[in-house]
Amino acid sequence: MSGISPKLPLETNGTDGHYGLTKTVQEAAKQNLKNLILTSPGERVMDPSFGVGVREMLFEQNDEFARQKIFSRITDQVSFYLPYIEIINILFNDAQSDVSLDPNSLAIRLEYRIIPLNDLDLLDITIK
Repeated sequence: MSGISPKLPLETNGTDGHYGLTKTVQEAAKQNLKNLILTSPGERVMDPSFGVGVREMLFEQNDEFARQKIFSRITDQVSFYLPYIEIINILFNDAQSDVSLDPNSLAIRLEYRIIPLNDLDLLDITIK
């Protein structure tokens, strides 16, 4: 079966050819969104403004201002680089509200919609 894009991280896969492939638009969109959020600005060659850079925010004060900054960066980047995705909601979770989390981590849950498919999905990211 053919695929849409290489599945990240790259791993050898005898089924799809040399590397594994994303098989659905939903899977590719989720991978693109995760890549955008985890990439730091300046990290991508030839496009220094690409990326949210949430890892840079990990050691900021965990307050409403920092969360609003992350929220704004995510929504701005998604609207520019992934216009086919609409962010519905962004929820933050940390060690203060979830004792199962490492105290030096931040969990983000994104509720989003893939506009052409009208398909709702969730993306959970934990940054340590």
